[in-house]
Amino acid sequence: MRTVIPSETTEAALVRGASDLDEPATTTPVQRTGRRHWIEDWRPEDREFWDGGGDRIARRNLVQSVFSEHVGFSIWAMWSVFVLFLGPEYGIDPSRKFLLTTVPAAVGAAMRIPYTFAVAKFGGRNWTIVSGLLLFIPMVAAAITLRPGVSFNALLVAAALAGFGGGNFSSSMSNIDSFYPQRLKGWALGINAGGGNIGVAAIQLVGLAVLATAGAAHPRIILGVYMPLVVLSVLGAALRMDNISGLTNERHAMRDVCREPMAWVICVLYVGTFGTFIGFSFAFGQVLQVQFADTFDTPLKAAYLTFLGPLLGSLIRPVGGRLADRFSGSVITLYTFVAMAVGAGVVLLASSTGSLPMFIFGFVVLFVLSGLGNGSTYKMIPAIFRARQQLAVADGQDPEVAARNARRLSGALIGIAGAVGTFGGVAVNLAFRQSFLDSGTGDAAYIAFIGWYAVCFVVTWVVFRRRATGQLV
Repeated sequence: MRTVIPSETTEAALVRGASDLDEPATTTPVQRTGRRHWIEDWRPEDREFWDGGGDRIARRNLVQSVFSEHVGFSIWAMWSVFVLFLGPEYGIDPSRKFLLTTVPAAVGAAMRIPYTFAVAKFGGRNWTIVSGLLLFIPMVAAAITLRPGVSFNALLVAAALAGFGGGNFSSSMSNIDSFYPQRLKGWALGINAGGGNIGVAAIQLVGLAVLATAGAAHPRIILGVYMPLVVLSVLGAALRMDNISGLTNERHAMRDVCREPMAWVICVLYVGTFGTFIGFSFAFGQVLQVQFADTFDTPLKAAYLTFLGPLLGSLIRPVGGRLADRFSGSVITLYTFVAMAVGAGVVLLASSTGSLPMFIFGFVVLFVLSGLGNGSTYKMIPAIFRARQQLAVADGQDPEVAARNARRLSGALIGIAGAVGTFGGVAVNLAFRQSFLDSGTGDAAYIAFIGWYAVCFVVTWVVFRRRATGQLV
């Protein structure tokens, strides 16, 4: 059954359901199915539809999506905080602490693929509710295992369960991508991702507050802070979000996009940007404690700095999307990799000379640049398929068919790129672990990062800037 909901009073909207409160009284009618919270007809590229009320619906979904993803990111990153609480009484050396931050990154990367499928199958609103409820699993596991004398394997399993929070990113981004028109995708995806990424800095700030007040013996207080936030995110999604029914019929998008060479190019670039951000976010506190052990001889001292880089990198991400909207995503991404290589060189110089101020400066610069590149690289995804859509229409394909195909491939690639890019974070943590095991410093890891940024620069230049597609992507 399909119904068309015309303009109505706020009182009538209250009767119909809280999810529609933000729709204006004079709006282009929005088709909804007989199922509550489902939108049947969504046309963001239609300016009349968008200006007549579509923008408000999209904004409402975006706001709630940011909060839900923010909480998910915090739970995903919680072991980057908990390792600072694992003192000598736990009997865990630094190399195994790096594993405790590597495992949730790896599991989160793997979870991003099914989470992307889940949006198309169950609806963005519905899956946001389910994925929020799943966050209680890693929180309960952490509450049980965080005690002196527990086995390392138990801690490793609890850390792995935090990967549930990492999957939220792909489902959230795929959902928001479907709500916004092409001209605003860079901004919308940047806001959504940046607001989620701030969850890393937020939980590190909470950890700092707990260390400064209650001390290292009370990590469970962090869980007490976040359990109510998880509940609020679930309730907010239930009341304020919508599903787009057209997405439920998209099949084989993941398979089809995996056959696109351009998809794997984007994955390579996202390893360089998001892999840097999430890898450094999880490892920075430990790197400070290991490389500058004399200065950061207590967890509290390291915690004072760990949140700064993730916070700035998250805040700058929407700027990367906005710049990509204006100047082209490939341009911003290209020059970001140049600057990241320079930043990694500064960190390498600081490490070899023992300069702590230069070391911190270089790391913060890398965080900021990775956030900028995250926004611009993600903007390239819908732009690639938008360009393909224009070519298909020019060749005689029906515009609606071409637009739908572009949306489904774009959403699928967002999920794949999010997963593959997160494995870059795993590689960062493993690189640090091996470098410190071999030489006691992170120098070898920094050299490897410089090399990877150079590879990403060359790929961006060859694939996008040497060809006419660079003007469109």
